Amino acid sequence: MPWNLTSTHARAGDLAQLVGLRHKHFIITLVCGGDLHTHRGILKHDDLIGLPWGSQVFSHQGSPFFLLQPSLADVLTNLPRNTQIMYPKDIGFILSTMSVGPGQRVLEAGTGSGSMTVALAFAVGPEGRVISYERRPEFQTLAHKNLSRLGLEGRVDFKLGDAADGFTETDVDAFFLDVANPWDYVTQVRAALKPGGFFANLVPTFNQVETLLHALRRENFAFVEVCELLLRYYKPEPSRLRPTDRMVAHTGFLTFARRIEPSNDERARDLLKEAGMIGLDDRAAESGPEGEA
Repeated sequence: MPWNLTSTHARAGDLAQLVGLRHKHFIITLVCGGDLHTHRGILKHDDLIGLPWGSQVFSHQGSPFFLLQPSLADVLTNLPRNTQIMYPKDIGFILSTMSVGPGQRVLEAGTGSGSMTVALAFAVGPEGRVISYERRPEFQTLAHKNLSRLGLEGRVDFKLGDAADGFTETDVDAFFLDVANPWDYVTQVRAALKPGGFFANLVPTFNQVETLLHALRRENFAFVEVCELLLRYYKPEPSRLRPTDRMVAHTGFLTFARRIEPSNDERARDLLKEAGMIGLDDRAAESGPEGEA
């Protein structure tokens, strides 16, 4: 497996990160006899293999680099892509909120370039399983290459299909739905999730979230939360600590929910409706993406 975070020394086949001046970095797979060509000189893979991680190394021009293992965030932001990828700030919160962990079965619809797929596969571990649906073959092909480069493809079942047709899986622990019109597929998501299972979605606009909320109530999802995450870095200088000039602001709205099994008792259902947990009036249920009938 090329991405082995438990090793102490660089080995042939490992995924490595070379960080140079001004934090310019390169992520490579170490290969015997290989070379890394940069604008600050050439580094030979053979000179890197066997070194402890964290070692300082130099190109043939004498430019300094540090040899590191790339983090999950580094890997995700450097994936080859043909779609907009998700940012680590959102991915990390999704994984923790949905409690994705070793041994779980997680379903994803909308593979895209595979950034979320990578994170899910990393989180479920070798005993877990990620099932990822994508309707565009060219996107799925790139995602498969990205997972293979990291040695994580064995944890993922790639399926070509449309979410509108439903999913063959049932009782999955969590479901991440990454499509522009998630409200159209909440029924299919519910059928795939186990009772109490976790749901998450990311979309960029208010109107999309509003329509999704109607669909979640209609399909008996509860404990709904909507949020966005803003990330601001600070310059790490002890004598002049201040924010950096740029920040990672709005990337999308995150919506989380749980599949519930409400009681058939009429009074109990009325209480849930009063609490805003289930149920809609007909006019709201028929609203479109713009909130209009």
